[in-house]
Amino acid sequence: MQPQDTVPFHFIDEPIEVWFETPSSLEKKPACPSGFIWQGESYSVVIVLAEWVDFRRRGRMARNMAPAHAETASRRGSWGVGRYYFRVQVENGAIYDIYYDRAPESASDRKGHWFLLGERQLDA
Repeated sequence: MQPQDTVPFHFIDEPIEVWFETPSSLEKKPACPSGFIWQGESYSVVIVLAEWVDFRRRGRMARNMAPAHAETASRRGSWGVGRYYFRVQVENGAIYDIYYDRAPESASDRKGHWFLLGERQLDA
């Protein structure tokens, strides 16, 4: 199965908790987690099918930078901006897109957060 052999099936976009067998050395540039907990159920990642990053600035963050700097930031990222996406297959065979959003929640919560973007299915 190739990553392009799947299509969106169910949009979720809800927070998840993740765990790592080996923690990432850089907190804001994580590797794919070993598993996640969503709505009280644990899912172990069996295989990473794809991974990609998106450093586009969103919302008010998209308007607070000079165009030349925004172009560079969209390629390399900037503090608190960007998402790391992973398409994973879990132990029951389901395929999910998960992501780490580097945006801080508030001044007291400067870490990013993990989300389950959605479920995918094989393209028939």
